[in-house]
Amino acid sequence: MSPDAVVVGAGPNGLAAAITLARAGRSVVLLEAAETLGGGLRSAEVTLPGFIHDVCSSAHPLGVASPFFRSIDLARYGLEWVHPELPFAHGLAPDRMVPLHRSFDQMESVLGRDGKAWRRLLEPLVREQDRLLPMLLRPVVRFPRHPLLLARFGLPALLPMTALGRLAFRGREPRALLAGTAGHAAVPFSSPLSASFGMVLVMLADAVGWPVARGGSQRIADAMAAEAQALGVEIVAGHRVRSLADVPPARAIVLDVTPRQLLAIAGDRLPGRYAERLQRFRYAPGVVKLDWALSDPIPWRDPVARRAGTIHLGGTLNDIRRAETAAFAGRVPDHPYVVLIQPTAADPSRAPVGGHVAWAYTHVPNGSNLDLSEALEREVERFAPGFRDVILARHVMTAPELEAHDGNFVGGDINGGMQDWRQLVFRPFVRWNPYAVAGNPELFLGSASTPPGGGVHGMSGWHAAESALRRLT
Repeated sequence: MSPDAVVVGAGPNGLAAAITLARAGRSVVLLEAAETLGGGLRSAEVTLPGFIHDVCSSAHPLGVASPFFRSIDLARYGLEWVHPELPFAHGLAPDRMVPLHRSFDQMESVLGRDGKAWRRLLEPLVREQDRLLPMLLRPVVRFPRHPLLLARFGLPALLPMTALGRLAFRGREPRALLAGTAGHAAVPFSSPLSASFGMVLVMLADAVGWPVARGGSQRIADAMAAEAQALGVEIVAGHRVRSLADVPPARAIVLDVTPRQLLAIAGDRLPGRYAERLQRFRYAPGVVKLDWALSDPIPWRDPVARRAGTIHLGGTLNDIRRAETAAFAGRVPDHPYVVLIQPTAADPSRAPVGGHVAWAYTHVPNGSNLDLSEALEREVERFAPGFRDVILARHVMTAPELEAHDGNFVGGDINGGMQDWRQLVFRPFVRWNPYAVAGNPELFLGSASTPPGGGVHGMSGWHAAESALRRLT
């Protein structure tokens, strides 16, 4: 008997779609090309035995805060969130780390004259994050439940990051702290809405922290898969879908893929205008990622960094802007903007006793095969003299290698497509229902290339599944 629905891709969005469909009583088959489920949630011993590395994502504020994750109890399958003492810190200079505390009183002490401005900008959002976040994680075409609250967030969030930093603060510290988080989005700081990424990530850090999953991000995928199977989902790993002929007949098919794969899989079934617009979908810069097995903790010059799970190495707001502009232009900056995560600051189970793991990435032009491991390590060494002395082994993934690992990371883009103002609010392009595939009532797109975009939140898969359920009713 044919299932009611098939889901293609077992990343966080595909798993979320399968769970949502199965919770509604539908029979579901989940197909995954890789032998291991999880997509960007996979973990592996890529350096030395006993050292567990997250191949893509490690810190998961959205995994704690998103409405989808809050709707399921993954703790019963062994998932445990663990928190570093500080969610993150920003490397303003080799001997100056600016910490992000979850207390606004402490932040006023850290930021001095800008402390009250930091509180005014962010504390109301943190206080209302339970009402605000669901509005930010849904398609913009739906009327917001709390329009005044959304407007309070939206007015500063609409600004370019450079403009908000200049208008909201007088000093370098808060500007750099906010810019370091906004840099995760790989969007030019001159672009409208680029400030929104920093605001949301700081809001989440204050509200729920930036935790990691004990034992590795793979534990999140494993818990989601266990929930799906408990609901009756049939999971088939090692099944690559190259065309719709590889998908069993079903009344609804949800694809956790980007527009490029959708065109490859279903291009001959798509209306010409819709296919043309998918072809114009733009991908963001890629990343080069470097994993390290370490004999000791990173010897940071400023001890504040030892207490943080995530470190942004970038200098001032203008330093980050220049580094990211260079990546967009295909140049290698003298001091790249670096996102570094040290999971063993919160979870020592990821390494043998006394050992540690860490990873870092920096942006490169989409599809570039540049290996910037030397530049990455040199930048870390600036902030942590003696860093190279504690490296036991390293593993490098260039942008094309990341795409080979996960087909949704097109050209090394880990966010499912450019998230500038044109492709953040409306993804993959302007449509009333971005999840429904035009001309094919049984096809639905439920990946990070649809609202709300990149991140481990499961919301794109959830919304796509809800659309599919209306088809199945």
